[in-house]
Amino acid sequence: MNILFAASELSPFAKSGGLGDVLGALPPVLKGEGHSVSAVLPLYRGLRERIPGIRATDLFLQIPMGTTVKEGRVWEAEAPGGVRLFLIEQEEYFNRAQYYGENNADYVDNAARFFFFSKAVVEMARYLDPAPEIIHVHDWQTGLVPAVVKARGLPFKTVFTIHNLAYQGSFWGIDFPLTNLPDSFFTAEGVEFYGYVNCMKAGIVLADQVTTVSPRYALEIQTEIYGCWLDRVLQEQKHKLTGILNGVDYATWNPKTDPLLPANYGPAALGGKGACRKALLESFHLKDDGAPIFAAITRLAHQKGIHLIQEIIEGLLWQDIRLVLLGSGDPAAESYFSSLAARYPGKVGVWIGFNEELSHRVTAGADFFLMPSLYEPCGLTQMYSLRYGTLPIVHETGGLADSVKDYRPDLSAATKDGTGFRFSPCSGQPFWDACQRAMALYRNKVELNRVRKLGMKEDFSWTQSAKGYETVYRRALAS
Repeated sequence: MNILFAASELSPFAKSGGLGDVLGALPPVLKGEGHSVSAVLPLYRGLRERIPGIRATDLFLQIPMGTTVKEGRVWEAEAPGGVRLFLIEQEEYFNRAQYYGENNADYVDNAARFFFFSKAVVEMARYLDPAPEIIHVHDWQTGLVPAVVKARGLPFKTVFTIHNLAYQGSFWGIDFPLTNLPDSFFTAEGVEFYGYVNCMKAGIVLADQVTTVSPRYALEIQTEIYGCWLDRVLQEQKHKLTGILNGVDYATWNPKTDPLLPANYGPAALGGKGACRKALLESFHLKDDGAPIFAAITRLAHQKGIHLIQEIIEGLLWQDIRLVLLGSGDPAAESYFSSLAARYPGKVGVWIGFNEELSHRVTAGADFFLMPSLYEPCGLTQMYSLRYGTLPIVHETGGLADSVKDYRPDLSAATKDGTGFRFSPCSGQPFWDACQRAMALYRNKVELNRVRKLGMKEDFSWTQSAKGYETVYRRALAS
């Protein structure tokens, strides 16, 4: 198949979260399976200097934006895995300090910026040789692509992936003329949603197939609790909705070969994990008396369940655990955890910000990984922690429920083969109880190592995910 990926992020060139990771990993795997794969993203500030071998093409796109026309030039480079990469240059829209906004505020012209990008993707696709059969678009920033394809009667099939339904690209109805779509598209069957242009809804309704990043999340977003007001729309479109769990790049996240660790290890030889634990405690100046290490690498936000960690953590500290936290976000949460480290010296280590090397060392050195997210479309860090023998403690939602098997040997023989700890509902007492179950397992080192090895052998590689996408592409082509 000929597949063109379109998104606002692609690792390692442009990344603010999991979206960039997916676009950096999935296209090369599909290319390795024999498909013709290319990708396109905006030419953000600094990319010309950072992308090796980038070159300008002779293709200039004339894109109508309401009553005016904006020009975009196409650049070309190579993405990871030999994937052909196109970049759309438009200085007015993309020569910015950040991708979406600054100082915790979105850019006021984001509607125009990403309407332009969506239309430029479709226009560029008309000139590619060979022409793409599938245009696979991701999140609201490219949600208008299926609408443009349908309005122009073009032969491309479109697949739309929802990475996080909460961010929808919803703009005032007065911005609709910037789409240059026929008025018939500003209806309940099209891009309109309660008087707004909703790019997420546009992708869901008008794409040939829709996916999201875990099977559990595909079900959850059809409910009022998780549907972010689009649950009815998703129920109507469920015949074309598929949940496919994101994959993990095991070339980067593998304790056997990870160059960022003080010692390497694997399920057949766990000794190096002890060395990683010792180094982690030393780096945060924490006491090493055999107490379990609980860790969190997270955005400090309500959605990530930070308030639940705050609710139970001091009780756990009185039970003599160690806490290592790496993250940033809400200023009040940053202040709380910084003061917690000051009040519990030798027990709590906190790093406000993000550090790639440290994230690997924390994942390897900890015993348990805290992810009490209120909702989590997929999540990757729980899959990383499983591969590193660090047992995740997760709220039973989305991709967390799909990737972590609950260890409850007190309930049945089947749950003895669990790989972590799940809790529900998402509140303090069930979270506390899951942590107590983890501590009970920690006291039985033989059983602890058995469960660690089970988690380390789980396979969440992109090869598995790619098979699911191939099936969706075939459905789109047959529709």
